[in-house]
Amino acid sequence: MDVDLIFKIAAIGIIVAVLNQLLVRSGREEQAMMTTLAGVIVVLMILVGEINRLFTLVKHTFGF
Repeated sequence: MDVDLIFKIAAIGIIVAVLNQLLVRSGREEQAMMTTLAGVIVVLMILVGEINRLFTLVKHTFGF
């Protein structure tokens, strides 16, 4: 298990949560929502890259 990946995703989550709260409290709900959406997209991109790496490893392991 890649602990660095877990910490990276957790850090993104913390940063997005803090930014979201700051934006909501300053009356910028739309920007808060966009910040949250951007955070989700970044995490999904990281996960897609990791899934691609897993499939590549499986492919090489079984000689495909």
